[in-house]
Amino acid sequence: MADIKVLNAKYEESGKLSTSVSLDADVIKVSAVHQIVKASLASRRQGNACTKNKAKVSGGGIKPYKQKGTGRARQGSIRSPLMVGGGTVFGPSPRDYTQKTNKRMVLTALQSVLADKYQSGKLTVVEKFNSDGKTKSANKELSERGLLPALVVAVEKSSPMIRAVRNIRTAKSMSVEGFSVYEAVKYENLVIEKEALEKLFQRLV
Repeated sequence: MADIKVLNAKYEESGKLSTSVSLDADVIKVSAVHQIVKASLASRRQGNACTKNKAKVSGGGIKPYKQKGTGRARQGSIRSPLMVGGGTVFGPSPRDYTQKTNKRMVLTALQSVLADKYQSGKLTVVEKFNSDGKTKSANKELSERGLLPALVVAVEKSSPMIRAVRNIRTAKSMSVEGFSVYEAVKYENLVIEKEALEKLFQRLV
């Protein structure tokens, strides 16, 4: 059980948000967060590096020279890795770097990140973002209150706050549907709308 301070659009305390989800220090599982972060980074890899092996190199259908009498080592194909222009041995080929993560581990990592932000005083909950969609205003609003670097999470993708934060170098914005444990770990502060946080808590219940 935790009571989280909620701020209004002017970042003044306006109430509290109570949740049955535990945000105590003992629920923080570093190993789960580490695994999810690794999986997130791995899934971003393209994995399209490709080299041609002996079977894929063109040409080489005929024996390059006779078996005996040349003084050279015997060769059966110019596609051999031993020949200039031949195939590559054990070269990279297209692959999928995605790592399997089960639902329970993802939820454990999510709860751990929220608990860590709450325990360290880096969780800022706002009733509703009141943004004009301009980067200059959003940067001033966050920097004056010491909330940078920050991950800003809104309820809807169309929120003007998401557009305003997009060009701030030390911040990142996203909707709650695309909430990322990796991004939450990457940025020191988590600034989130009340309804968005409630949706994250619903996933943990």
